Amino acid sequence: MRVQRALQYVLRQTHPERRHPSWWDLSELALVAVGFLAYFLVRGAVVDRAHDAIANSREIVALQMALGLWVEPRIQELALQMHLLVRAMNFVYFWLDFPLIVGVGLLLFWKERPHYTLLRDALLVSGGMALVCYYSYPVAPPRYLVDMGFVDTLAKYDNLSYQAQSMRPFVNPYAAVPSLHVGWAALVGATAFRVSRQWLIRGAGVLLVVLQAVAVVVTGNHFLFDGIVGLIVCTASWYVAVGLQARGYPWLRGWLQRQERARRAAIGRAG
Repeated sequence: MRVQRALQYVLRQTHPERRHPSWWDLSELALVAVGFLAYFLVRGAVVDRAHDAIANSREIVALQMALGLWVEPRIQELALQMHLLVRAMNFVYFWLDFPLIVGVGLLLFWKERPHYTLLRDALLVSGGMALVCYYSYPVAPPRYLVDMGFVDTLAKYDNLSYQAQSMRPFVNPYAAVPSLHVGWAALVGATAFRVSRQWLIRGAGVLLVVLQAVAVVVTGNHFLFDGIVGLIVCTASWYVAVGLQARGYPWLRGWLQRQERARRAAIGRAG
C-alpha cells in the first residue's frame, strides 16, 4: 500500500504542467546538488598525472600548429594590453559559468519546469561524459605552459585561483578537455532559444557562448581544441536530454499511470 501511494504521489508531482511548490521539489534540488557535488569531487580526485597532462597539452599545441590554428598566444598577448578587457574576461570566466547556471536553473525550475528538466539532464549527462575524458586524457591548461608565455590572468589580476587550498578537493587542474565552460554556455544558450522567441533573450544566449569562448582563451585556461571538444560533448548530451523528454519520461509516466489504473481497478474489485 505504501509503495502504491508513493507511486501515486510521484505521478501527481511530476506532471509537466505542475507549477505549485511541494515537498517533491526538495528531492529534485537534492538530486541536482548531489549530482554536481559528486561531479566536482570525482573531478578533483583525478590530479596525480601531471606528466601526462603536460605532454597531452603539448600534443594539442602541435596539432593546432599543424592545422594553422595556433592563435592562443597572440590572443592573450593582445588582451593583456587592455587591462579592462582582461578583467572583464576574468569576470565572464569565473561568474558567468556555474553561478550563472545555478541562477538560470532556479528561474527555470520556478517558471519553466520542462525547460529546466531539459537543461538539468544535459548538464548532468555532459558532466558524466566529461569525467570520462578527464580520466582517460588529462590535459593541462595553457597557463601551465609558462615557457610559451601564457599568463594566469585570474590569479594575476583578480586574485582568483582554482588551486587555493580550500578548493583543492573540488578541482582538477588537468581537466582542460573538454571545456565545459564553453559547452555549458552553449547549453544555456540553446535553452534560451527553446524558452523564448524574444530576440533579446536569444541574443543573450548567443553572446554568452561567444564571450565564454573568448574568455577561456584570454584567461589562459583552455585551447581552441578544448572548446571544440566541449561543444561536441554538450551537443551529444543535449540530444540525450531531448530524447529523455520525447521518449524516456513519457514512457515512465505511462508506466506510473498504468500502475495507478491497476490500483484503482483493485480497489473497485475489492469494493
